[in-house]
Amino acid sequence: MSTTDAEKIAVLGAGSWGTALASLLARHGHPTVLWGRDANVIEAIDQRHENPRYLPGIPLPGSLRASTDLAATVAGARWILVVVPSHAFTQTVRTLAPLLPAGAGVAWATKGFEPGSGRFLHEVAREVLGADVPLAVVTGPSFAKEVTLGLPTAITVHGDDAAFTREVAEAMHGPAFRAYTGDDMVGAELGGAMKNVLAVATGVADGMQLGLNARAGLITRGLNEMLRLAAAIGAKPETLMGLAGLGDLVLTSTGDLSRNRRLGLALGRGQSLPEAVKEIGQVVESVQTADEVMRQAARHGIDLPISQAVQAVLHGELSPTDGLKQLLAREQKPEYPETLFK
Repeated sequence: MSTTDAEKIAVLGAGSWGTALASLLARHGHPTVLWGRDANVIEAIDQRHENPRYLPGIPLPGSLRASTDLAATVAGARWILVVVPSHAFTQTVRTLAPLLPAGAGVAWATKGFEPGSGRFLHEVAREVLGADVPLAVVTGPSFAKEVTLGLPTAITVHGDDAAFTREVAEAMHGPAFRAYTGDDMVGAELGGAMKNVLAVATGVADGMQLGLNARAGLITRGLNEMLRLAAAIGAKPETLMGLAGLGDLVLTSTGDLSRNRRLGLALGRGQSLPEAVKEIGQVVESVQTADEVMRQAARHGIDLPISQAVQAVLHGELSPTDGLKQLLAREQKPEYPETLFK
């Protein structure tokens, strides 16, 4: 496709996922600039076309540019994609706000809540950026390494402005990358955040060698927890049954590229939380997200036993073995309450 300066896209965050999405956009012919803080990583991406820290050995498009200068990165961009950890999201958006080009929209592929407040990220973005900036969230089952390698992937983009949502999805959509659209930002963000917590539970079970039956049961009952909280906050159940919920939950709970699953595996094998996080070597979103999920549950009066057990294990209040015993000791009851989807 032909490109012009007006089609420039800025991607903020040069970790594995930010690099993967910037690489995807560049492969699809969009002038793309990736911003990051680590000068050595940025120099390697810009000059040697590789992210040696997060995606070593995988070539990146020669057209992809990278910079440590945030103002220069976003200048003239048609839209901006924020891909930073959830704990850095608020500050990144605040720094971006005065630099945002007129008419530009903001999307993000960050999964989680605002730490401390439990707010959804679209609430943070709307408060900081104002009512006129189109917003969208990019989510779904997607490992950065596989996207960078060009392996088939399907994601979904949910936004509050239909035209901007389509624009983001169309830029990402390509021969090996399907991008769907929707308008349920709350549901999409809930699924993307909550699956990280539930993946720890399945990782713990697998680390304890409890078998495939246990894994399937935890995934299915974890989806039930997603649906119950989604119903309480007004999200659409079909969002959680789609790529943003079930799809991401299955991938993160079963794929060993998942940092949250690997954390659970380590805990299930008897490692301490600090040892496990150090070994993984990257941000593990579930450690903070578990607290925010349970904050949402308390706010809406929802019982989330698996998420609660994960939170207790991550805080050292329960051992993985005791957490399992606590779940197994729960009373028999119907699988789904009649009021779940009402």
